[in-house]
Amino acid sequence: MQKNRKRILLKIGTNTLTKETRNISRGKIEDIGIQIAALRENYEFIIVTSGAIAAARQFVKLESNGKEITVKQALAAIGQPHLMRIFHESFHDLGLNTSQCLLSYSDFEKAQSKTNIVNTINVLLANDYIPIINENDTVATDEIQFGDNDKLAALTAQLVQADLLVIATNTFGIYTSESMYCGKPETILKVTDLATLAHQLGDAKSSGGTGGMKSKVEAAAIAQRAGIETWIVNGLEDLFLEKAMKGECPFTRIMNIR
Repeated sequence: MQKNRKRILLKIGTNTLTKETRNISRGKIEDIGIQIAALRENYEFIIVTSGAIAAARQFVKLESNGKEITVKQALAAIGQPHLMRIFHESFHDLGLNTSQCLLSYSDFEKAQSKTNIVNTINVLLANDYIPIINENDTVATDEIQFGDNDKLAALTAQLVQADLLVIATNTFGIYTSESMYCGKPETILKVTDLATLAHQLGDAKSSGGTGGMKSKVEAAAIAQRAGIETWIVNGLEDLFLEKAMKGECPFTRIMNIR
């Protein structure tokens, strides 16, 4: 294990994992693994991922009977092991070890639960295992209904004292509203005062996920208050994190205020 590595919390949305299709992309998961393998000497990674429901829909079709949330919970239960299997197989081929952590928002409200989360994640990282976190959708519906795990990622980053929160989505960060109106998206490269972004945000959600840019800004606000910088990057790009680090693609950088 390398000492003094910076800790990155990488949140991957459904639209990124599926590359905006209906199926989980093994190629995208491999791309994420390739980047982690290349950067592991200087960084340690915690992943918060969506995609369990998308993974299930590749294998089964369930009837809703008017209870859409319960069907989605069932799909999450079916899809979660498939999603983890794909991560394990793709990462193992790159010499990376994976582990699964299922959390719910109630875990962040109890002191003992928070201590247990931190202790478990620290032990996993110390032994060179990458924690892969998703919400426990079979007992909670928050992620299914709102936010696509953006808030979960921010709360986890705050709890484990991450150095950087990276939210991978399907745009090159946050675009100015004027440029979107003109049909020529222009990325807002650096933000300190999140209040100034309010008029820039639309209500659109991604094709596969349940979040939108608003939920990502809300997550960044949680991270910012904890002194953590947030990057909103285009996860559809190959090697998106390495390119962002090298300044080879535009992305939105939300500065910490400490």
